Formats: sequence, C-alpha cells, structure tokens
Amino acid sequence: MTEKNQTNSAELKETADTRTGAVSEGRSSLYQKVVPPQRPAHRPEQASRRRVQKPADQVIGGDAVQRKEPEQPAQAAQPAKPKQPRRRRQPQKQSQQGQSKAPQVLAQLNQQPKPAQQPKTEQPKKPANQRQQSKRGKGGRQKPSIKAYFLGGLNEIGKNFTLFECEDDMIIVDCGMAFPDGDMLGVDLVLPDFTFVERNVDKIRGIVLTHGHEDHIGAIPYLLKKVSLPVYGTPLTLGLVEGKLKEHGLSNKVKLNVVHPGGQIKLGCMTVELIHVNHSIPDAVALAIHSPAGTIVHTGDFKIDCTPAQGAMIDLGRLAQLGQEGVLALFADSTNAERPGYTMTESKVNDSFERLFKRAENNRIIIATFASNISRVQQIINCAVKYGRKVALSGRSMLNVMGIGVEMGYLEVPDGVLIDLDLINRYPKDKIVLVTTGSQGEPMSALTRMAFADHRKVEVGPGDFIIISARPIPGNEKTVGTVIDELMKRGCEVVYESMYEVHVSGHACQEELKLMQGITKPKYFIPVHGEQKMLRKHAGLAYAMGKSASDVFIGDIGDVLELNQDYMKKLASVPAGRILVDGLGVGDVGSIVLRDRKHLAEDGLIVVVCTIAQGDGHVVSGPDVVSRGFVYVRESEPLIEEAKELVDHVLETCSANNIHDWGTLKTKIKDELSRMLYDRTKRSPMILPIIMEV
Repeated sequence: MTEKNQTNSAELKETADTRTGAVSEGRSSLYQKVVPPQRPAHRPEQASRRRVQKPADQVIGGDAVQRKEPEQPAQAAQPAKPKQPRRRRQPQKQSQQGQSKAPQVLAQLNQQPKPAQQPKTEQPKKPANQRQQSKRGKGGRQKPSIKAYFLGGLNEIGKNFTLFECEDDMIIVDCGMAFPDGDMLGVDLVLPDFTFVERNVDKIRGIVLTHGHEDHIGAIPYLLKKVSLPVYGTPLTLGLVEGKLKEHGLSNKVKLNVVHPGGQIKLGCMTVELIHVNHSIPDAVALAIHSPAGTIVHTGDFKIDCTPAQGAMIDLGRLAQLGQEGVLALFADSTNAERPGYTMTESKVNDSFERLFKRAENNRIIIATFASNISRVQQIINCAVKYGRKVALSGRSMLNVMGIGVEMGYLEVPDGVLIDLDLINRYPKDKIVLVTTGSQGEPMSALTRMAFADHRKVEVGPGDFIIISARPIPGNEKTVGTVIDELMKRGCEVVYESMYEVHVSGHACQEELKLMQGITKPKYFIPVHGEQKMLRKHAGLAYAMGKSASDVFIGDIGDVLELNQDYMKKLASVPAGRILVDGLGVGDVGSIVLRDRKHLAEDGLIVVVCTIAQGDGHVVSGPDVVSRGFVYVRESEPLIEEAKELVDHVLETCSANNIHDWGTLKTKIKDELSRMLYDRTKRSPMILPIIMEV
C-alpha cells in the first residue's frame, strides 16, 4: 500500500470513529470499509487475482504489479512494446519507467478520490454493517450469545440472584435472601429456589458477590450446603460471608477468594472485573463481565456520592471507559427509580447528627440503623467521642458486623469508647449513646423489644432521645410506624427520616441512573433489583434517553434472556421461585401450609372427637367439641351443644345407612358442621374430626 493510501485510510477511519463513537471494537472492520476497492486482508489469493486482471493504471497502490516482479525478472530489460497486452507490460512499467511514471500514477490517484471516499457519504447507513462485522471474532467467526437467568430480585425487594452463561460456562452474581411478607405467618426467611443451579452445577465456575447486604449474600450458606462452589468478593463482603458460614457449620469447607476493586477474576471463558461504587456499606462493587459475546455491566447496588463518609467516590472513569470500548448490556439497580433528582451525600447525615447531639445534650441517645451500615456507625462514634459519650451496641447482627468491621480495619474506635450493654446503667444517661438494630420494625429486633417493654437489659421512657436512622423498606412502613407509636407512648422523643436528614439512601435516584446509562452507552438495557413499578419507571428513563422498546427488557423471576450483538430475545423459562425457612426447616413450609396457617389465624379451629362401635357404627362416646381461636366455649355453650347434637345426628344417620368408611364419615361431619357454624356466626373455622373405633 502506498503512503497516500495510508493517509487517506487513517483520515477516513478517524472520521468514522468520530461519527460512530467506536474506539476499539470496530477498528479492523472500519478500516476495511474505508478502502472498498481492496479485498479484506484475510483473503490475499483472491485479491491478487483481481489485481492481475486490472490494468496497472487502475490499481491503487500498485501492489499487484510488485507481486509479479519476482516471477518475470528477465522482461525487465526488454523495450516497451505498445501493442502488447498490459499484463506483460506491468513489470516493464515498474522497472524501466518507475521513476518517470510515478508522477503520472500520483496524478491518476489524485484524480480518482471517489472510490476511497465513497464510504464517507454512506457512513450514516453503515452502523448496522459495522455492528455485523464487529460481532465476528478472529477468523471471521461469529460471536456467541450470552444468557442471563433471572432467579431472583425482579418484581420483589431482596433475594437478588442472577446467573450468566456463555459457551457452557456459568457464573452466579449475588445470592441473597428476602424477609417474609405479612401473609407468610411464622416464616423467618425467604430464599431463592436453587433447583436450576443444582441441575447445572458442573457448568458453574463460581459465585461473585457485589457487596455484603443480606439481600445479596443472605442465601449463600443455604446454597453451599447443596453445592460446592468457590466464592469471590471484596474483603469486607467475604468477612461477613465467613461469619455466616461459621453459624451454619461450613467454616473451612468453602473456598473464599478475596478480590479488591479493580481486580479481575477469570471464570471459564468470562473475565469478571470489579469496579468500585458507592453504597451504604463499604467495599461495594459493580461488575464488568467480559465474555466472547461482549461486555456486560452489572451495577449491583450503587449511588454516586462525591463526598462519601468512607472510601473514595464511585469509579466513573472506568465505567465511562467501558462505554467507549463497547457495552453489550447494562443491568442496573432500580430501587430508587421512582425518586427524582440525586441521592443526598452521606455527609448530610453527619451534619444532622451534630445538631441532634447538641439538642439531646441532657438525654440518653438511642440510634437505630442497619447493622451493615458501618460508615453510619462510624459517624455516630465520631460524634459520641466529640461530645464525651460512651457507645454501647445492642442486637446480635449489630455486634457481629461491628466486630468484623473493627477486626478488618473498616471501623475506627478509640480505646475506652465502646462499653458492654450490661454497663450502661453505671453511667449517667447523658453520657450514653446506644446503637441498636430494629430500624425496620422487625418483631424480634432490639428496638421493637424496647418499645414493647420486652428487652431484658434496656428500659426506655422519658429522657430517651431516639433517632431512627433508616428509611422503611417498601412493605415495612406499618411495622415501623407501630414501633414509633409505642416509643412515643412511653414518653420517648423520636426522630425519624421524614423529620430530619438522619438517613440518606444507598441507591441512585433518577438523574444518577440516567448518568450511568449515559456513560456506559449500552446496546441493551435491563432494569433489575426492584418491584414492577420500579422496573417500569427505570425503563421509562431509558426510553427518555433514546432507547427503543426492542432494546429494553423488563423481566420476571424465571425468565431467560439471550443477548447477542444482533438481537435480544426471551427464551423458555427455568425453575425459579421461593423457598421458605421456618426455624430449622428449609423448604418444608409451602403454599398449603401457609394457607392453613392463614385459615387458622383468621377463623380458628374446631376439633370434634367421638368414639363409634366397630360393628354397627353407633356412637359409643361423645361427640366432644373443642374450640381454639373460634369462640370462647364458656360464653358460647348453646352453640357448642348444638354442634354436638348435629355431629351425633350425622353419625347415627350414617350408621343407619350402613356407612362405615372413615373418610366418608369425616367429610359429612365437616360439611354439615361447617354449614351450621356459618349460618350462626358467618365464620368458617377449620374443622378437624377425630373418630375412634372400639
């Protein structure tokens, strides 16, 4: 290629880069488009034949003439013959008249700019072709697809659990739990369904965690009891996971691999890069999954905080660099997609604590916050030291997390500031700060037990200044309000988020979400981590920024999404759902058990006990009617007597008709008794007949 062609190609390539915004992925394909008369470099034989057939004055650069020179060296000395075919004159022209013809060739090149510049006029029509070429790897092989399996975290709060697959290699991103709803009576935890993971365990290369909140790591011990997989995460995240594994008897049985923000993990054909983000817990990261199909950016939980209370601000530079290199899809946190503007900086909370500590100078201060919010606890400790107060911790999770934070250097506590909860009564009330759990109104949390006078070590009342430094998670508003009411009834002064800036969210609001989309420039956009209304609102932000509906996907649990450079499509669903944990039982409580519990809670129970003769089926003893949660027997004796007479009549009728099958007897008792009780009370208690034969 001549120097002239190299210059033109570079200029056209720079113009195309400016128009399309491509930096690296489209370089080779863009160069081929700039010089349409030449064939691609990986087909040299065909290009050579085409050049030989052309006259020399139509060959740009003269490459074909030079390739023929070694094959016919003897003709270089022959004089020119005007009537000979040009094919035989090519080497002569190159050797004898190379210097004299050079100006003419350059003149002809200058007179033929259109073939080389033609792509410039067609540039707006070629991004599709460029994308089609960019999907091909080395040797022209088409890029594969990458699949995303949504096993949790969609249309719900918590239980975040996603699996990615590319070329038979799978990785899990987060494995969280959720708290039970109000209708899950007696349930302690809600876990994702691990059926699909157990079926494909041979393909899974590891679990990568974005941060240490329960909705992202809470289900890890339950999963690792079923399958053995390596776990990757930042130091604090794995420190919290290690504590959970010890509780479940899995200590030293799981390989935990510490990776710092900026590090990379090679898992099969995929490389996972950890990118520092801001959140309400230290060591939170976003993930860039580099695969043969393209780069996937998964934000995890994030916000953009330029003045965080702990650590550096989010690594926007790396995210923007990924956007320049090309992002196939963006999976983004949708928790605050309904809230306009920007999330406030954590430094606002520090200013509020300063004002409230001054206001409560003669009171005992009790602050409820998330146990995992180490930076918030650090702010509380700093204020306590400034105003000469001791700090005590209440709540098992609070003690566990703060112990890990101190041990790993994420929490700095001066000597003598922390005291045991048993010693708080030895100090004046105005010298104590009590940091406790219960900001979400959990029934067994420390603050809830204080509010209902059920705490063994702390009694609240007048003189207590209580700060709830958290925002209720959607669905917990009522329980939090109940706790606040009970505290106020006991004479406490209560401060919560809607009154003062005592809490800022750890999730990005609308302007930050739009900024994330703007700098990553994804081809496809998938909102995650939120209820349906949040996902829809987040998708609306993408539409407002120019995304078409075909490039945005709003999924549900169990959905499978295939992502390719050319298309995005939904595949057949996979097994997904929820597993309920009640005490030590995992999965033994299902929808039928919950239905019975709800029935019992709403209408109560009637137990009918009787004894019949084995031969003829006549009633020998009873029937006796026992009520639990339905009516108070002593105040409803006429109703109970009527129920006994009805059961006795049903049994005698069955005996007269020679019906002795226990199943039939129980069904008739339940039907007749249920009808009678509903007529009298308009209630339908659960009826449990117990029949014995003698």
